[in-house]
Amino acid sequence: MFLLAAALSLHLLPQPQSVRVSTCTFPIRGSLIAPANNFDPGALDEINDRWKALGIPLLQPSKAEIHTSRFQGITFFSILSTRGGERLPNVTVERTALPQQSYRLRVSSQHGIEIQAGDRDGTFYAAMTLAQLPQRVNGKWILPCVDISDAPALKWRVLSDDVSRGPLPNMRYFKERIRTIAAFKMNGYSPYMEHVFVDPRNPLPGPLDGITPAQLRELYDYAKRYHVTFIPEQQSFAHMHNTLAVEKYASAAEFQHDVLLSPASPLSLEYLTQLVRDELAVIPHPVFFHIGSDETSVLGLGQSKALVAQRGLSQVYANHLQQMDRLIAPSGARMMVWDDGIENDPAIMTMIPKGTVVINWHYGAEKSFQKYINLIASGGFQQMVAPGDHNWNQVYPDIRTALVNEQRFIDEGKASHVFGLFQTVWHDDGESLFEATWYPVLYSAASGWDGRSVDPARFQSDFPSAFFGSDDVRYGRDIADLADAQARMADDYSYSSNYLFWVDPFDPRASAHMAKLDLRALRLEAEDAEQHLLQNKPPLHANAARVMFLAARKYDFIGRKFQAAQEIRDYYADAQAQAGKPHSPTGRDLLWAKYWFWELRDRYEEIRPLYAAAWRYENRESHLASNLQRYDIAAEQNIERADKMYAWTLDYYAGKPLPDLPW
Repeated sequence: MFLLAAALSLHLLPQPQSVRVSTCTFPIRGSLIAPANNFDPGALDEINDRWKALGIPLLQPSKAEIHTSRFQGITFFSILSTRGGERLPNVTVERTALPQQSYRLRVSSQHGIEIQAGDRDGTFYAAMTLAQLPQRVNGKWILPCVDISDAPALKWRVLSDDVSRGPLPNMRYFKERIRTIAAFKMNGYSPYMEHVFVDPRNPLPGPLDGITPAQLRELYDYAKRYHVTFIPEQQSFAHMHNTLAVEKYASAAEFQHDVLLSPASPLSLEYLTQLVRDELAVIPHPVFFHIGSDETSVLGLGQSKALVAQRGLSQVYANHLQQMDRLIAPSGARMMVWDDGIENDPAIMTMIPKGTVVINWHYGAEKSFQKYINLIASGGFQQMVAPGDHNWNQVYPDIRTALVNEQRFIDEGKASHVFGLFQTVWHDDGESLFEATWYPVLYSAASGWDGRSVDPARFQSDFPSAFFGSDDVRYGRDIADLADAQARMADDYSYSSNYLFWVDPFDPRASAHMAKLDLRALRLEAEDAEQHLLQNKPPLHANAARVMFLAARKYDFIGRKFQAAQEIRDYYADAQAQAGKPHSPTGRDLLWAKYWFWELRDRYEEIRPLYAAAWRYENRESHLASNLQRYDIAAEQNIERADKMYAWTLDYYAGKPLPDLPW
């Protein structure tokens, strides 16, 4: 029978399409036994990584008595289990053909666990659901008796990961990133690359610790183990400044050392031909190859002005896509391209290969994205909807905007039967952390899988168990606190939370913005999350929780920084007004102002090693030094101001008048 309350207690992400829960439970008293010949090795990794951290007996492969059957070329099998050393009866496997990526998972107290799947991907996804099923009751782990039928709403559920703006994952974290999205049933990973691939024929643009050919191949092979398609994403038009800044390639720029590879320069195509072919030599037959080609606003304004005047802007843009497709097509890959060029002129769709997959990106909290979907569909192109997680330029992602963007865009994409989801993460300011992005990334993963609209409140309640492996619902509240704090202070692009963290609190523009806010309420919300995260460590993804703590502490400091600036102004004004009067508090006011600058110094210096540790957990060393230097500069500024305040205090006691506060 179907028990609604019991089904709601299963905190699974993504939520399965159909869940029937019965009243029985299946105790996990010892290791469950999986058929070694048929059970997916990547799935075994995922389950045991999770279960080991939670203290659940591990899933053990066994070659004994494996029961399989085949129907229409599909293999089905049972997972056998033991209880107190006694093998449970086998489940009869149904001979029913299932669609690709779909599965059926059944758990019963009499028969143990059974998985049926339409293909290897479906088997893997059934195992990912199984991984999340165990519950701890009265100190013991049990499996609820369930009958789950499930299939994805969208065929493709891809994460596009910006690795080119500063943060560049180390290999361990690249793999953790891939393994985690796989655990939540995403099936594509696309690292966004501008200059970070160290091309053997063109090594100069790449960072010294960039992605080598061997590493790119290693990631491709690793992703395959976890049923994740590795999609090269090589920018090929704009966003190429780090290449064009190298003098060897400077003549290919639209403007001197700018961002656009000019189609008027023969060097542009020569360079791209070598770059793309070298990447395809590493990954010879990818399913897709993304060529970027977005935000080409300066095209036709510089070196290509005469070419555009002759052929037309849209034709020149389309010619670039045609050239890239000719490079990619021999590999068998389908070319991907961002959609903004088409939106600027839909006629481009008549000029480019019909096999192109258009990545439809829009990041606002718009009431509807249907017009963008309809536009691409009108040209007969397959498309993927590409919302954003709104982490760029923020201490922690703008959760509210991200979830509105994702929910509406993905829901409308599902209703329009788009090809897939292409969730984006960007690191525009070069200092945001990948670990901060999990909440919006996994909300999009859940939305891309679930045929229904994913209720944000339900997602928040499921997240602590599914991601952190904890029944402490307070982790969901921590996310809400961070979202509220972010929304309070950084309500538009001009006042991003990273900007507010670094800006001088005496800056008139920033001060005017923050003066409108309830800084006490902001800080109390941040401190609420801080305290919980400081005192609790989840069994899974503990570093993501530490990054949440870092964000909460930064938000708290932002509020305190602007409070302190106003208090310093007030103390100093009082010192000036009371100077020379009997029992004057002037000396006290001046000393307090000095101490407040020391406080700001101390907070920057306290946060610095927390940030450095978070960076090193996930990223290569390059670019960290420049980010840490900002902490040193901010601390030094407050040291200098404290010293100046002390000098004025000595001058005051020597009988000199106090100058006006210069900040």
